[in-house]
Amino acid sequence: MRFTQGSQGAGQSREQERDTGKMSMRKKSSVVPPKIGDRRSNHLAPTNVVRQSANSRISSVSTVSFMDEPHEPMRGPPVRLEPTFQLKPNKKFPVVQVKNILKDVLESYLSEEKYEPELCRQMTKTISEVVKARVKDLQVKRYKVIVLIHIGQLKDQGMRMGSRCLWDPENDTFSSYEYKNNSLFAIGSVYGVYYE
Repeated sequence: MRFTQGSQGAGQSREQERDTGKMSMRKKSSVVPPKIGDRRSNHLAPTNVVRQSANSRISSVSTVSFMDEPHEPMRGPPVRLEPTFQLKPNKKFPVVQVKNILKDVLESYLSEEKYEPELCRQMTKTISEVVKARVKDLQVKRYKVIVLIHIGQLKDQGMRMGSRCLWDPENDTFSSYEYKNNSLFAIGSVYGVYYE
């Protein structure tokens, strides 16, 4: 089949018109996908869409939050911080003052009490809270305060109490006091454990 120059030129011009029409459509409105390797190209999250028009370069941008996605670790040398702990206390635990607090509280609460199991159960809780509050008022920093109060009926029996603790003998200490009246006995112990 032979084409004449006129028909061949007409065929080319129609193809050129179609191509130029497609090009002009692309220039008016197009969608630019995100780059490969961009964090926004995650198939689970919607991607950013940028529309370009003939008059303005970017007409709208939709954003997506990536707060829940894992992020890259920080690059560079790690930040070094100075240690803020103390190895020794500024002020030692006041054993004598704590013993005076125990004596004062036990004598004031139990001087006229008779042994009753239910009442003594509540008294141990109350006395331990009062002693703990008064020891904390001494404001000895960095010491954990542990208060144990034992109240029992006084009859002709023998009793021994002991305790074992794992602690630093230079900084940790305790104070205790025994109280007796006609019907009961009470033993109060306060442990001061230094917390680094």
